[in-house]
Amino acid sequence: MTKKKSLIYKSIAVCIFTAMLFACEGNLKDVKEMEKDFLEPQSKVYDLNLFYTDSGFVKANLRSPEMLDFSNREFPFREFPQGIELDFFEKDSSKNTVTSDYAIQYLETGLIDLRQNVSIVTSDSTIMRSPQLYWDQKREWLFTDYNYELQLSNGARNQGEGFDSDQKFNTFNSRTNTGIQYIQDQ
Repeated sequence: MTKKKSLIYKSIAVCIFTAMLFACEGNLKDVKEMEKDFLEPQSKVYDLNLFYTDSGFVKANLRSPEMLDFSNREFPFREFPQGIELDFFEKDSSKNTVTSDYAIQYLETGLIDLRQNVSIVTSDSTIMRSPQLYWDQKREWLFTDYNYELQLSNGARNQGEGFDSDQKFNTFNSRTNTGIQYIQDQ
C-alpha cells in the first residue's frame, strides 16, 4: 500500500509541476506583450507641421516626416527618425533654419540632440554645419565635440573640432580651429 501511495503522490506532484510550467508560459507571453507596449512609442505622428505662436505671431515652425513620442518613459523624449526642418522667426520676420537627418528632444532637460547633416542658417546668413550638435533650449546654448564648419555673415570662415556657443553665435568658443577671420581696425 505504501508503494501505491508513493506512486500516487509522485503522479500528483508531476501533474502539479506540469500545470505550473504551462501556467508560467502564458504569463510570460503576457509579460512580453506588456514589455513590448512599454517599448513602443506612446504615439506616432506622420507629416508633422507644427506651428508655435505667441501673442498671435508665429515664433517657430517644425516639420518632420515622422515623430515618435516616448513621453510615457521614465526619461521622456521625442524622436524624429527621419529628421527635422525647424524655422525660427524673429520679430522683424527674419528666419533662422535648423535641419538634420535625425533628432531627439529630451523633454525634462530641454536638450535636443541633432545628428547627421546638421545645418543652421541664420537670418544674417551665418551657416554652420556639423555631423552632430546639441542644443540646450533652456540655456540657449549650442555645443558639439565633432568637426564643424562655420561661415559668418562677414565672410569669415572657421573649421574645427568641437565648439560651444550661444544660439546667436555672438559668443563662440572653439576647441581647435583653422580659418580666415576679419578684424576691424580701430
